[in-house]
Amino acid sequence: MEPGLEELMPRLLPVGDCDLAEDFDPTVPPRTPQEYLKRVQIEAARCPDVVVAQIDPRKLKKRPTVNISISGCQPAPEGYSPTLKWQQQQVANFSTVRQSLNKHRNHWRSQHLDSNVTMPKSEDEEGWKKFCLGERVYSEIDALSDNENLGIDYMKVGFPPLLSIVSRMNQATVTSVLEYLISWFGEKKFTPELGRWLYALLACLEKPLLPEAHSLIRQLARRCSEVRALEESKNEEQISALNLIICLVSRYFDQSDLADEPS
Repeated sequence: MEPGLEELMPRLLPVGDCDLAEDFDPTVPPRTPQEYLKRVQIEAARCPDVVVAQIDPRKLKKRPTVNISISGCQPAPEGYSPTLKWQQQQVANFSTVRQSLNKHRNHWRSQHLDSNVTMPKSEDEEGWKKFCLGERVYSEIDALSDNENLGIDYMKVGFPPLLSIVSRMNQATVTSVLEYLISWFGEKKFTPELGRWLYALLACLEKPLLPEAHSLIRQLARRCSEVRALEESKNEEQISALNLIICLVSRYFDQSDLADEPS
């Protein structure tokens, strides 16, 4: 240490000249206080002035911070706010689905997937969007050609959230896919394919929620309320689906400040 710095930062445990045995070995456990302090001094002198951390750049793809907004949801259009009884029934149904999924998870995980099902890797955002939503929705193609109507091409219409598929997803994958779909939904319209997957992923989400999952589902509920408020055609089926997601986030996952006021 430089003399000037040493004056500003005096040593709290100075080690003066002390009589140490000629056979003093700093690599063995100290036998006296003087040997201990001398050993600490030697180890400190060996420390480099600058240490550079080795960081895996692959781990920096996702933002390391979690932004949690406290703003609530926009109210439902007049006449479309769900009743308290309806909300309670949806929570009860959802709880039953989760219990069944947890009970039979190992059974469904052991089932063989069809040969055409290839689940993307957890970090493959574009792959998961296409897997869940299909090329038609993901690429915003309005309609299928006549030839495509002859049979179901899941690469084009998306794979449904089958139990044999979601049972193979660990919590990290569930959270990642939920994030991918919410990101897509942030700029796109609500579709039945999206709704089915959001419901399934929420059913797979374990409680208590991790901070990232907590932020994601709140973001999802607010986005649903935005889309619902802008629904010009008042499509009852779509508004009901949006009400359902808001209900589950707010009432099952205990985000009560986001709940719809009963009609």
